[in-house]
Amino acid sequence: MTVHDTRHGLDRRVTLTAPLTLASGQMLDRVEIAYETYGSLNTDASNAVLVCHALTGDQHVASVHPRTGKPGWWSRMVGVGKPVDPARHFIVCANVLGGCMGSSGPGSVDPATGKPFAMAFPVITVADMVAVQLALLDHLGVGVLAAVVGGSMGGMQALQLAAAHPERVRSAVIIASAARHSAQNIAFHEVGRQAIMADPNWAQGNYYGGPTPSAGLAVARMAAHITYLSEAGLTEKFGRRLQDREALGFGFDADFQVESYLRHQGLSFVDRFDANSYLYITRAMDYFDLAAPHDGRLADAFKGTPVRFALVSFTSDWLYPTPESRRIVKALNAAGAEVSFVELESPHGHDAFLLESPELNRVVDGFLRAGE
Repeated sequence: MTVHDTRHGLDRRVTLTAPLTLASGQMLDRVEIAYETYGSLNTDASNAVLVCHALTGDQHVASVHPRTGKPGWWSRMVGVGKPVDPARHFIVCANVLGGCMGSSGPGSVDPATGKPFAMAFPVITVADMVAVQLALLDHLGVGVLAAVVGGSMGGMQALQLAAAHPERVRSAVIIASAARHSAQNIAFHEVGRQAIMADPNWAQGNYYGGPTPSAGLAVARMAAHITYLSEAGLTEKFGRRLQDREALGFGFDADFQVESYLRHQGLSFVDRFDANSYLYITRAMDYFDLAAPHDGRLADAFKGTPVRFALVSFTSDWLYPTPESRRIVKALNAAGAEVSFVELESPHGHDAFLLESPELNRVVDGFLRAGE
C-alpha cells in the first residue's frame, strides 16, 4: 500500500497495491482511495468514526468542495461542537469505489490500456465499497471503529459494514436508509440511467476527452432530485408560482419556479459528477439487499451481533420511508441486538438528513456519547 499524499485533512490518496476481488468475482489490480480525515486518533485507536456518503456525495464531508466552493455536504453534522466532532473523534470519510472525486472508478486510467476504464470498469456493489473502506482503515491504524455513520446510501454502507464485519465497529448510525432497494427505487434509477445512455454524447461510455453526456446526466439528476423532496416541501417552496413572469408563456421555457429549480439542480450537478460513475453507483445501490445472502431472513444478517444500532427516519421521506427503517429495527430485535429508533417530523423529504435538524443532531450526539 502506497500513500501518495499525506496532507492532514485535505485531498489524501492511498493506493492499494494488492488486487481487490469484487463481489462479481472480477478483480481490480490497483485501487486508489481518496479520503479526508479530521481530528486525531487517540493512543488506543478507539475514537475513530467513519462517515459514509450518499450517492452524489464525496469525501469532502466538512471541508470546502474544491469544484463548487460550497461547504462540506454534512458540515451540519460534522465539525467542532457538532455530533461528530474532531475534538473527540478521529473522523474518516472516503470517496466510494466507483466515484469520481479521486477514488477508482470508470473515469480512472486503466493501467493495462493507459486510457480511462469507461464501461470496462467492473460492476461494483455496496459490499465492495465497504471492503475498500476497511482497507483504508487498516492503513490508518484503525482496527475497531467507535462508530460508522451514514445517511441514504451511506446508511447502506453502515449496515453492510456492521452486518458483515461486526468485529470492526462498536456502533452504527443509519439515517433515512434501507436494507434493500425497492422496485420503485430501482425504477427511478433506471430512468436516470436511460437518460444518460440516450444522450448521443454518452458514446457507449467512451466520452472522456470529448463532449460529455451533460444533458442526459442533468435529466437523471432532475428525476432523482424529485425523489429527495416531498410534495409538501415543494408546495411550500414553489407551489404553482411562475418564474419571472406574470402570465403563462404558452411555450416550453421554465414557466414555473419549480421547473427552473430542477433545471438549475441538473445543470449544476454536471459540473461536479461523472455520468459513468452515476451509472455504476446507482447499479450498486440497486443490487443492495442485506437479507439476500441469508435466504431473505434479514434478522440472520445480524445474528449475535455486538454492535449498537441507532436508526432514524423522517415522516415525509417517501424514497426510504419509515417502514423500511422499522423492518431493520424488527430484524435487529429478532437478532437480540441493542437498537434504538426514532422517526423525526420533517416536511423536507429524504433530503431532511442533510438539512438543518436540531432533533437529528441531538439524537446522533446522544447516541455517540452513550457509547464513548
